[in-house]
Amino acid sequence: MSESTEPRVRIRGIYTTALTQLARESGWTVVDASPPIERRFTADFADGSYDVAVETTGDRQGVGVAGASEAVDTVTTRLVDVGTDTCWWVEPAPVGSVFDGRVTETNSRGAIVDCGPIEGYLPFAAVERHIDPDDTVRVQVRESTPPWADRRHRLGGEIRVATDLVALHPEAGSPTVDTHDDAAARELLGMADLLAVTPPDGWRVEWQHAATDASMDELREALETATTRVETVAEKLTDGSAAEIDHDAGGESDSPQTVVTQGAGSWCWFGRDSRFALDKIRREVAATMAGHHRIKAGSEEASAAVDFVESLSADEAAVGGDADTTFPFAAVTDNFGPTVGDEITINHGKPDGRLFSLGSGTVTERDSESITLVRELTGGGRYDGLGVPRSDGDTATTTFQEGRWWYPTVYRTSDEELIGTYVNICTPIECFPEAVRYIDLHVDVLKYPDGTVERVDDDELDAAVTNGDLSDKLAEKTRAVATALETSLS
Repeated sequence: MSESTEPRVRIRGIYTTALTQLARESGWTVVDASPPIERRFTADFADGSYDVAVETTGDRQGVGVAGASEAVDTVTTRLVDVGTDTCWWVEPAPVGSVFDGRVTETNSRGAIVDCGPIEGYLPFAAVERHIDPDDTVRVQVRESTPPWADRRHRLGGEIRVATDLVALHPEAGSPTVDTHDDAAARELLGMADLLAVTPPDGWRVEWQHAATDASMDELREALETATTRVETVAEKLTDGSAAEIDHDAGGESDSPQTVVTQGAGSWCWFGRDSRFALDKIRREVAATMAGHHRIKAGSEEASAAVDFVESLSADEAAVGGDADTTFPFAAVTDNFGPTVGDEITINHGKPDGRLFSLGSGTVTERDSESITLVRELTGGGRYDGLGVPRSDGDTATTTFQEGRWWYPTVYRTSDEELIGTYVNICTPIECFPEAVRYIDLHVDVLKYPDGTVERVDDDELDAAVTNGDLSDKLAEKTRAVATALETSLS
């Protein structure tokens, strides 16, 4: 990390303009800005090293924050304050972390490895020896994944050490540069030859593309940092080798266990209110249509359409507006979905970061602000809270209103007899083309066929606050919504 008390930040993805403005307002140095950002801001941006990277997640629902621990804490704290429904989680296995993991299963291409805090996927091509279930293997995290994503961390078998500018590989060879710019690579290698820093014996230097714009001082600092890390990692690695444990001969290990952690990370999920808050920040810099980030988060096609609309005019009056009433829900769903007849999924997020599917259903109605989804259920078990057995042919009719903090599901038998109504309280609902999405806030309100109203699971909400999964502010909002629902349903 740089000596400055304020972090140097690299930002990428659909939230970049808003987060760049947020970074500048916070006094952070924005590094390696993309050409569109350089054109959009009347400011000079820095090149070279950075302390923390902020990147939009692959599903566009939030961002990952990775880098030096102090910088990650600083940036995450500010991002969490963007909106009431921003939720966040610590990354338990940052990129570069090394584990002695236990292989739990294998397939034709790789192995699933239990590393303790996470479960990862190790391609067979990434290791030099044959591995089987119950083997212990030393692995390093190559790519981390958000807690709500349905995929595992990507693992590698080679233990390397990296900073934002340089990586050191445990192998012989001449220095290289990871870039397509041959001229810049030659110039960088020439500069690097002048550095008075010698990498450890047996470790090869690979400069990152960002290093082509770095100063001599930054190159020297990056190589010194990486060299120091190698010494620390090498010391940890010599405390026994997982690869040498022979289970067939009765050998045992303490796997899974953490060998060494490099850097830190966090994940921020932006709810609907947070996306609109980011719209407001972005509007300080560029023309921003109502629901800019909400629409972009829906699909690549919708994201491109937003760019097109905003490129037609820089007049804020033409595309501006930040009130919910100006969000063009009907137009967005007409063009990108969901619309009547579509089959979509209910993505039910939990405060601890996990994401579950409550199944899919058919959109049967849609108006200017909501959709109605019908699911046909199979028998078995009982309805949570209602205590009634579930039978084949029962139906669940759910109305999702964009931006609302709750949604009702009406359960009926195959004969249309009312079973009960279950109202989930959640972060503001977003109706994306392929799924409805929100984070469940534990407290629910039930209405029985005889008209009785019951509020449940306040204790789970209290526990989530105690565990740090939900903020006091979000919990207070949840209780207020529950109280209003109790009153209106009684």
